[in-house]
Amino acid sequence: MLRGGTFGLALSLMAACATVSPPPPAGFPAVAPLADAAFALDGRLSARRGADAIAVGFAWRHEPPRDALVVTSPLGQTLAELEGDTGQRRVQLTLADGRTSVDDDWATLTARVLGFPLPVGALASWVRGSPHGGSPFVVEGDGSGRAALLRQDGWEIVFGYADADERRPVRLRLASADTEVRIVVERWH
Repeated sequence: MLRGGTFGLALSLMAACATVSPPPPAGFPAVAPLADAAFALDGRLSARRGADAIAVGFAWRHEPPRDALVVTSPLGQTLAELEGDTGQRRVQLTLADGRTSVDDDWATLTARVLGFPLPVGALASWVRGSPHGGSPFVVEGDGSGRAALLRQDGWEIVFGYADADERRPVRLRLASADTEVRIVVERWH
């Protein structure tokens, strides 16, 4: 009988140890959605969907509610320019040869240029290391209080930072059921 009681006590202690997590580091808030804010950045994007792959450069200017995205070849030639306004639900695509298309969402037009729909609305938060406030999310922080892993809208985003003090990620790996996207931020403006 004593053995059973000792075994039960040991199990209780192990369960208690397994459920106690250390508090977050002092001075670091929990990772939560950030308020939408303007930014501009230059970077590179590579993506794979099944057997299809693409590698491009890009320059992105986000001035809510407007976004402008210039997509370039790896050698710097402009392939397409996309401009959108979420307030008007209008996105325009201009290809290098001058042809234009208009749609009410980014997904349709980015799929035409990149071969897959890029979640630009959500990406405006994700690229800053934050979930967006429009849908549920699960986030795991790192030891510095930054997002290390985020799951939202069917995507899993892994963040990489230049150093321990940097608050904005410089590398993102986004994965959905059939697509993997890698983004390298070369310069924030």
